[in-house]
Amino acid sequence: MTKTSTISPPKSSGFWREAWHRYRKRRLSMLALAFVGMLAVVAIAAPMIAGTKPIVCRFQGHIYFPCLGYYNPSWENPIFRAADVYPDYAAKLKQADPDSWAVYPLVFQDPYHRVRADEWPGRPGNPWGSEGTPSAQNYFGTTNVGYDVFAQMVHGTQIAMSVGFVSMGIAALIGITVGALAGYFGGWVDILLSRLIEVVMCVPTLVLILVLVAFLDNVTNWHLMAVIGCVSWTGIARLTRAEFLKLKQMEFVAAARAVGASPLRIMFRHMLRNALAPVLVPISFGIASAILVEASLSFLGFGASPPNPSWGTLLHAGQNDIEKMWWLIVFPGVAIFLTVLAYNLIGEGLQEATDPRLRQDSH
Repeated sequence: MTKTSTISPPKSSGFWREAWHRYRKRRLSMLALAFVGMLAVVAIAAPMIAGTKPIVCRFQGHIYFPCLGYYNPSWENPIFRAADVYPDYAAKLKQADPDSWAVYPLVFQDPYHRVRADEWPGRPGNPWGSEGTPSAQNYFGTTNVGYDVFAQMVHGTQIAMSVGFVSMGIAALIGITVGALAGYFGGWVDILLSRLIEVVMCVPTLVLILVLVAFLDNVTNWHLMAVIGCVSWTGIARLTRAEFLKLKQMEFVAAARAVGASPLRIMFRHMLRNALAPVLVPISFGIASAILVEASLSFLGFGASPPNPSWGTLLHAGQNDIEKMWWLIVFPGVAIFLTVLAYNLIGEGLQEATDPRLRQDSH
């Protein structure tokens, strides 16, 4: 009696693994992804890169992290105000406690105030106006009131990244939900939601934000993110609707209905994973668009209320003295250009990696 051996077929690598393999072949898209990853690291570690508050310090026998105050003022321990150390940590920490020690950020500059003479012992204060040219002390120069441009750009990275991701996160949540409901149920639900999409498409984002600015005394970046997200979901919804109209005719959807799966489970457990690939492309492009909208509003003076160290605010500060203070235009302008370009390259890479028609054309 002979024993027959069975050879199992090779396991498929899966759609997303193959898409990632194709994406990696695009050098510009990979370079753009690395650039966005670097921006994310800078945004997260901004208080450790540029600031005047210690990253970590020992004061009166306890360990504190004053740099957390850059993320949220309430996270900075009030003991430093009580001891009259805040905000001059470098000059007063040792005076208040001779046994204290502190580790400071890589660049001793603050995005929210001008560094004064001897704020760091033996170091001159920041120049201002046309005298604040780029130097070894101020890498990207200073503003017309002496704020360090490099520190503002580093901390402004948090605004650029958060505006893009939060606003498009809101847009994706609304767009995918509306598109899924319209595509799956069809009929009067599809008609009603399609008319809603068309109405929202007619609302200009800039006009809506200007109306918001007129009604609110203190506009924050969170307000801008919410408005941008609430008007940027229409393209995502239309793509999701088209994918769901196609997918609901598939056999796996009929099988899920046959075993008694609920409509919500079918939509968001089975169909969404198959419809997600084309939706990622407009999300990537939308992040770039959101960054441009925020920078444009800040440049026009309608952005978040000060203090707001965004790249657009720096452009606004340099628009009247562009000949004397060129660094206020060049450095934030280059940062906005490279960031928007990187997200567009990522979107193009995703489109080619996930669209089967483009893959066939490339072969």
